[in-house]
Amino acid sequence: MSAHSVEHIKQDSARLRGTLLESLANPITGALADGDQTLIKYHGSYQQDDRDIREERRRQKLEPDYSFMIRTRTPGGVVTPAQWLKLDAIATTYAERGLRITTRQAFQFHGVIKTRLKPTMQAINAALIDTLAACGDVNRNVVVAANPLLSPVHATVHAQAAALSERLLPNTRAYYEIWLDEEKVAGSGEETEPVYGETYLPRKFKIAFAIPPTNDADVFANDLGLIAIIEGDEVVGYNVSVGGGMGATHGDAETYPRLADVIGFIAPEQLFDVALAVITTQRDFGNRAVRKRARLKYTIDDRGIDWFKDEVERRAGFPLGPARPFAFDHNGDRFGWREGSDGHCHLTLRIPAGRIVDNDDVKHLSGLREIAKVHEGEFRMTPNQNLVIAGVPAGQRERIDALVREYALDAHVGASGLRLNALACVSLPTCGLAMAEAERYLPELLDKAETLLARHGLFDAPIHLRISGCPNGCSRPYLGEIALVGKASGRYNLMLGADHRGQRLNVLHRENIDETAILAELDTLFARYANERESAAQHFGDFLVAAGIVTPPVPTPRPGIAIEVIP
Repeated sequence: MSAHSVEHIKQDSARLRGTLLESLANPITGALADGDQTLIKYHGSYQQDDRDIREERRRQKLEPDYSFMIRTRTPGGVVTPAQWLKLDAIATTYAERGLRITTRQAFQFHGVIKTRLKPTMQAINAALIDTLAACGDVNRNVVVAANPLLSPVHATVHAQAAALSERLLPNTRAYYEIWLDEEKVAGSGEETEPVYGETYLPRKFKIAFAIPPTNDADVFANDLGLIAIIEGDEVVGYNVSVGGGMGATHGDAETYPRLADVIGFIAPEQLFDVALAVITTQRDFGNRAVRKRARLKYTIDDRGIDWFKDEVERRAGFPLGPARPFAFDHNGDRFGWREGSDGHCHLTLRIPAGRIVDNDDVKHLSGLREIAKVHEGEFRMTPNQNLVIAGVPAGQRERIDALVREYALDAHVGASGLRLNALACVSLPTCGLAMAEAERYLPELLDKAETLLARHGLFDAPIHLRISGCPNGCSRPYLGEIALVGKASGRYNLMLGADHRGQRLNVLHRENIDETAILAELDTLFARYANERESAAQHFGDFLVAAGIVTPPVPTPRPGIAIEVIP
């Protein structure tokens, strides 16, 4: 859909209402009216269809098998055991394929048919969770480091992130009227939107909070990043980064992934003012004529980072301080049990591609249901599609461990370094943008790649693999040491050379190749890595750069980051 038509749909929507009520009530089709397919995104849902059977249904002169994906707004991915049980019930009652943890610490429900949309939304609300602004041209779910070790710091950062998420919600009451039967009041459809304006943002907007030394949030992949600066057990403020984004379009040099620039330091009490200044600057200056160049990264590149910083300071009403020193050591998750600084224990589980299901092979949905019945802490979804059973008293560990073993939730035990650090987007059969498989292909690819790694003595090497069914980057592929970006059925661009801290993009190594060529190339590279690396501590992406196998993009100097020069 063109930028022109999307902008008009937003402007004419009566503050995101459109004709959604009429579309939902239409019994003739399982779809929504065209404009409403855009508007429902702001309510946290996408219309999709099963592409596996699309052609067969066309031959039978049937409309596509329409259904809806619903995404929660769960800042920092934290839910209580009681909420978990309610979300589990929703997944088994209204949706298909269980629960799915996203790379933005949200839950997704897939396969909800139109007649069940409203009951599903109401059930989510009854769990004290909503889906408002989980999609659309607004601020999306706020990502927060899932660090289970720095408990007081995490609590402080999560509380500030959750408050910012609330502050940045759209002001319209459309969500509550349409899904929760709230009575319309005078002026409905004419509410002021002080943050977003009449046509909301030019494109989606993403915020992440990171807590060094862990960059599990991949903070530099976000439009706005807040890097916690910690002194003792206190968060004294945040370094502010702007202009990150993963999306691109094949063959279009005008689109590209970009890492954010650090522009300064703020105190915690300045957080709201700076976030509003960044968002409203993008609202007023972002490209609304060319939708594929509407993200903040292009606004900054078109106008300059100095101009952008000056405009943010002008709108905030104060200058940003100099960025404070910080350092990241990795951007993955640490699995197994860890003890937090408050004495509670935290168990990080590996959830392949974030998919929690019961099927012939696994009973993970049932297992986590049983854990939720006895768990006294909380669940934290990680930005890497994994799950932390957090805040476990020491006396409860044995019970949790027994349930983990009973339901085979211990996939992290004995897993290869590649398997532990692999991400995949949903892709086929439901994503309309998918060009190739991702989530469904991940297990097969891992099996074959692990055979190669074992052959070269690299089974435990912590290599980051990411698969995306298209170049839009939901699985953050451009920050993978190895990444496959879908080009066509069974064919991918092979991207190599990102670092293990989320501070260097990878680059295109081989274009539009099939599995045979991918595995042959990886076999050669693994052999060289095993034989030529400086030490076992040298990460795969760093080796590829040091050996001259790939040439990374020239890094942008970012205050507060020591740009690594690899010899």
